[in-house]
Amino acid sequence: MTSRSRLLLFFCAALMAFPERSPAPVIFEPGKKIHYQRPGEEIISGNANELFAQAEAAANRGERSRAIKIYKKLVKKYPRANVSPEATYRAGVLTEQEGDSLKAAAIYRGLMETYPQTTHFQEAIEAQFRIGEMYLNGKKRKVLGVPIGTSLDDAVEIFAAIVRSAPWGRYTARAQFNIGRAREKQGSPDLAIEAYQSVVEKFPNDPLAVDAQYQIGYIWYTAARRGTYDPDAAAKARTAFQDFLFRFPKSEKAPQARENLATLEHHVTKSSFDIAEFYDRTKHYRAAVLYYNEVLRQQPDSPEGAIAKKRIAELRSKVGDAAIQSAAEIADRRAKGPVKSVAKGPNALSVPAGPEERPPAAPQMRGNPNDIAPLPPPTDADSLPPPASSTGGESTSPLDSSAPTDPSANPAATASPPP
Repeated sequence: MTSRSRLLLFFCAALMAFPERSPAPVIFEPGKKIHYQRPGEEIISGNANELFAQAEAAANRGERSRAIKIYKKLVKKYPRANVSPEATYRAGVLTEQEGDSLKAAAIYRGLMETYPQTTHFQEAIEAQFRIGEMYLNGKKRKVLGVPIGTSLDDAVEIFAAIVRSAPWGRYTARAQFNIGRAREKQGSPDLAIEAYQSVVEKFPNDPLAVDAQYQIGYIWYTAARRGTYDPDAAAKARTAFQDFLFRFPKSEKAPQARENLATLEHHVTKSSFDIAEFYDRTKHYRAAVLYYNEVLRQQPDSPEGAIAKKRIAELRSKVGDAAIQSAAEIADRRAKGPVKSVAKGPNALSVPAGPEERPPAAPQMRGNPNDIAPLPPPTDADSLPPPASSTGGESTSPLDSSAPTDPSANPAATASPPP
């Protein structure tokens, strides 16, 4: 007799000798694995229709947990049965009623992906959207009934499932927009911009495309105001707001976009002016004039433009044109050389002098002859005025208001309020 046989006989003898120690039976069924039935557990068996009837009866008795269990067993055992899509949907509804929203969302997602022809497809979309907005707007994940932190990643997963399963559905644009909102709340501006850009490109005629395009500009605007690793944040914000005004010139947010553009333009001008003043103080006049001219090109009528114009004239008088000309102007002047007259009288002709006839070069200004001036200190990021939201007015960001969670509402109603 083998050791395994001895062990089995010993186990059976122990059960017979101490029946009170055996709290539940072991169920043996031909062709199936051994099943241990826990105390109070009812055996679930039958074909698909019988299991469906058992689950319905349990649900009608208020035994939601048992009904969910039977529905899941039905779907797992008979995934192609006619009642399986209905069982999946009802399991999701009961799970949501039990308060486990994330599990319910997963069941609804399985329904959409496994049974896309179900009559409950739209209801599953709406349920997922409702749950996603709950977590987007602050609902916390629970562990053993205790809330622990936000679940923005869960919200993103739910909205992404809606976009995948119903790419042109009623809630798809809003789901894509909400992915951007969640990424902004997570402090991931690059991912937020990517999500908003998808709204603009895929749903250009949806009211939320207006908010998405504005929000792209606002993200870069905020980055330029607070300081960012991207030195081109201000330029990207300007481009985004210009695109916004080109696409949606009649939007109620157009005045705020123009105001933001003006602020950004002044920010860029102020940055050029600060650099010019730095070079001016350090006596690198050629570099200073270069940036003063940039100020005049950007905003000639600004206060900085008036100062730049006056200072260029003062430097020209102080050090002469040769000392403040750019490298390109100097190279062009040297290539042409001084002009000489080859004849006298009314028919005199002027031609450039030959190399051997050119006078010695004018003495250069003191300093590096190649105009390699030290870099100025970084521009103060706080020099850009804060957005209107921080000065007592309404917010410039559509994210400052809570979006309604009623999925039956018009999508435009959930669009961000005007700044």
